[in-house]
Order: sequence, then structure tokens, then C-alpha cells
Amino acid sequence: MLSFAKDPYVVVVVSFILGLVMTFAVRRFAWKYDFVARPKSDRWHNRPTAMLGGAAIFLATAGAFILFVPMTRSSLIIFGGSTLLFLVGLIDDILNIRPYQKLIGQLIGAGVVIAFGLKLPITGYEIVDIWITVFWLIGITNAINLLDNMDGLAAGIATIGAVSLGLNFAGNAQADDLLLIAVFVGALLGFLVFNFNPASIFMGDCGSMFVGFLLGSAVMLNQTGGKSRGLLPILAVPVLILFVPIFDTTFVTILRKVWGRKASQGGRDHTSHRLVALGLSERAAVLMLYSFAIGAGALSLVVARLEVTQSLALISIFSIVLVIIGVYLSKVKVYESEEEALKLGSNAAFAFLVNISYKRRIFEVFLDAFLITLSYYTAFVIVFGSFENTPNWDLFLKSLPILVLLKLSAFLIVGVYRGLWRYTSIGDLITFAKGSAIGSVLSVLALLLLYRFEYYSRTVLIVDAILVFGALVGSRMMFRLIRQAIPLPMGSEGRRALIYGAGDGGEMVLRELRNNPKLNFLPVGFIDDDQLKTDKLIHGLRVFSADKIAETCDEKKISEILISTSKLDPDKLRDLRDICRESNVSLKRVRMSIEPVDFE
Repeated sequence: MLSFAKDPYVVVVVSFILGLVMTFAVRRFAWKYDFVARPKSDRWHNRPTAMLGGAAIFLATAGAFILFVPMTRSSLIIFGGSTLLFLVGLIDDILNIRPYQKLIGQLIGAGVVIAFGLKLPITGYEIVDIWITVFWLIGITNAINLLDNMDGLAAGIATIGAVSLGLNFAGNAQADDLLLIAVFVGALLGFLVFNFNPASIFMGDCGSMFVGFLLGSAVMLNQTGGKSRGLLPILAVPVLILFVPIFDTTFVTILRKVWGRKASQGGRDHTSHRLVALGLSERAAVLMLYSFAIGAGALSLVVARLEVTQSLALISIFSIVLVIIGVYLSKVKVYESEEEALKLGSNAAFAFLVNISYKRRIFEVFLDAFLITLSYYTAFVIVFGSFENTPNWDLFLKSLPILVLLKLSAFLIVGVYRGLWRYTSIGDLITFAKGSAIGSVLSVLALLLLYRFEYYSRTVLIVDAILVFGALVGSRMMFRLIRQAIPLPMGSEGRRALIYGAGDGGEMVLRELRNNPKLNFLPVGFIDDDQLKTDKLIHGLRVFSADKIAETCDEKKISEILISTSKLDPDKLRDLRDICRESNVSLKRVRMSIEPVDFE
């Protein structure tokens, strides 16, 4: 093998060129012989698109594999099993075989890999590890298949996962395995040029099954031969590398079961679809999922090199954020009508889950117990550095149950569990501060009474109090932070409106317009008489001067002005009415009214 062929960057470039050529050729072939995906009610795309893009990925990978990858036992096993899955997917794309027939093919592929000695060494019991490996391979293969629901999503996420895996290989000096991944990355990138939004070709089942199986089996190369440091990296690293497909599959499966739908049934209820329903464009939704995958991949690199307890702390924080995001996305309506959703949800499981919504408080308590533990551990790390296997570790373990109990009690006493997360305000922050302070004081008194405060650091408890407060605020503000991270697009839907009055009333009107899309308004900005507010921003919207209303309406193509204040004097109201009439802009007043209920 030539020396330059061992350079992974050269391998990626050559494989990328092969991917471009093969994808272009396969696309022409698909259109010529009518291998075309046409729009369906349960699919996302809305125009006919060429299929069989997976054949291009396979051919590019195979060509570069022959040229660059050493023919080792492990590389042949992985590529051979992945080739079998490619053929199963190709048969499905052409003949549309049944799900159980695809499952049999996946089991055979997993059996081939395991028979030649590649498996996840998790428990030490061979038969258990074999079944875990089977579950892993089939799960990842189907996860990539389910993730292939939007232009560029599956191919891009697979590329990011493969790059993360390659960096792990590079860090472990696994040169041959790195070349295998470099070949794969280049082929995916070549295909992604044609598959990114707007896609001109889809990978199909032949692509998703090949990509998923190769990724799932290649990840195991990082866990064999004594390369792993223990159980945590064995579990955490591959899961983080393939975080997005695993999360999406788990998320969709749970929600479909709740709503009484088949998990294997197509639909527009994936993570990507829910991001679009929140207001993102398709491309922005895909890019956001890319960013999640990059973050998880970076975390996999960090976890593989930290102490076990530090890795656990990072993974716990990541898991908490993940759960909160999942809860937020689960509330997004993705069905066309409430009637359809209710019809799908008319089963015992759905009714049970809906009727126990009050149990969210139980979730909050468990969440806070995790946050208290993480904060206390982090405080020790900040003050002492790595403190495992030291006397401080014993102090941490001995005092942790006391702190968790006392701080949860303090939270309960001050009213932390009475608020709703989506309406968290300054008043709630004061409550959180009281809860953190009282909990810390009670903890100090308890340690003083029980252990005379011997060997305990006051600095640790001060840092812990600050971290607990930050964790409370962060977790409760998460829903609002997510909403800020996914701003509503400034599109053309709805009547473009300016809000007259950039005060509390105007801010309240803006929130109502954004939270109630049925009103069909698109707020563009504010108008205010106070020149000191001009050009300031309220929730991302600019405040315009009341002296330039006509120019602003013309520039921003405003159709309505909504008056939010009742303090507008008659002369100004008359002038405003004249300006609106000349600019052909509708003028309306927003009022909050309290009316008696007629019982007759």
C-alpha cells in the first residue's frame, strides 16, 4: 500500500470524489428506470425524488475500501455484514418485502458479525453479551432507517457519528480502523451533496440499513481488544456517538405507543418534524440536529478520557437536559387536527398517561435529587480537584444523603414545587434562592450536630449552595430557553402588525400573539412615544419611533396596528387614526375585559 494511502485525509477526499460520481450515476439510473419515491400522506417530501442513493454510498465505500483499507479480520467482518444488510435493503427497495423478512436479514447480519468474534463485552457472560450485541446492531440499523425522514438528516447525522468515532480511533492509535471510517465518511459526504435540502436523491432502505449496520458494528471496534477502560465507556461512548438516532427512535417509539400507533408505521412525528412545527425551516431543523450530534460526539471524546465519576456527572447533566428537551418536544402538536390526535389516543395507555399529569411533581423531586447530587459533587471537584479514593470521597458519600433530604425539604417548605415551569418569573427566582439558602443552612447545622463539622470544607458548602441555585434556575428556565433557541421565523404568514406601546401592556400583547397562532397575527415590532425606547429590543422585536409611523408601516408592509395602552390621549388617537387611514392600515385596540357570567 502506498504511503499516501495511509493518510486518512487523502482517503476521505478520494472516497468523497467516488461518492459524488456514484451518486450522480445512480440518480440518472433511478430516473431512467423509474426508481422514484413519490409523495405520500405519511411522508415528508412533496415532490418525486430519485431512490437507491444507498447504492451510491455502498459502491463508493466498497471502491475506496478495496483501495485503502487493510484487509484485516475485523474490517472484512464489518464490511461483509454491512454488505449483506445492503442487499436486504436493496431487495426491500425493489420488491417491498415485509418487516419480519427484513428483521430476519438483520439477524443474519448480526449473526455473521458475532460468529467471527465481534461483540460488546459488557457483562462478561458470553451469551448475555451476544444478545446485547444483537439488540445493539438491529437497534442502530433501524434507528438510522427511522431517522431518514428529512432531506440530509440521516446521512448528515451518520457522517457526524462516523467522524466522532474516527476521532476516538485516532486517540486510541487504531490506524486501520481509522482508515475504514475515513472511507465511510468520504462516501457519505459525496452522497450528502445531492441529499441535503433540497434533496435530489434519497438513500432508501439499502442505504439506511447499510449505513446503520456499518456504524453500529464499527463502534464495537472501540470496545474490543482491551481498548476500553470499563463498563462506562463501553456503554457511554457508542451511545453518545449515535445519540441523535437513538434519541429519535426512543422518543418516537414511546409517543407512538402512547397514542396507540405502530412504532414501525411511517409518520410526521419525529424530532425533526416537531422542530419544524415549532417554526424552524426544514434546513434549520436538520442543522439543529446536526449541532446536537456534534455536541454528543464531543462529549463522547471527553467521557472516554475522564475519571469514571466525572464521566457519570457529565452524562447525568446531559441526560437531564435530554429529558427536558424530550418533554418539551412531546407537547408539540404534529397532527393536522386535534380530532385525529384524539382518535389515535383513544386507548387505555393514553388515558392513563393523560390522567396522571399531576405526577409531574414526582419527576421534579427526582430531578432535584439528581441536581443536588451533581452540585455537591461538582463543588468538591472545584475545591479539591479529582478526589476519588481520598478521605474527601468518604466525606462526600457520608454526607450526601443528608444534604439531599434536607435540601428537598427546604424546597418543599419555601414552595419550589408550586410553580409551573413555563411561567417561571423573578418571584420564582427569589423562591429558589430562599430554598437554596435554607437548605444549605440546614445542611451545615446537620453536619455540625452529627459530625462536629470535622474535616468538612466550608468553601465546598458555599460553592454547593451557588451551584444548587443555578441548577434550579437552569432546569426551570429550560422550556423558555428552548423557545428562545427556536425563534419563530419572520415569514409572511399572518397579518403583519405593529404593537403601539412598548411597556408591560405591549409585552403582554406580544406574548399572547405568539402563544395563540389562531389569532393569525405576525408581530413585527413596537411603536412608542418615548424616544428613549427607540431602537431598543423587546423579545427580539425593535421599538420604532411614533414620529415615523407612516414610514415604518410602508417599510415593514404593516397591515394592522394594535394599541396595547389605555393611556393614549384623544388627540394622539385621532392623529394615529388619520395616519392609519392614509397608509391603508387597520387600527385596533387590545383590551382585557372582565364580564359577569349570566346564569339564566
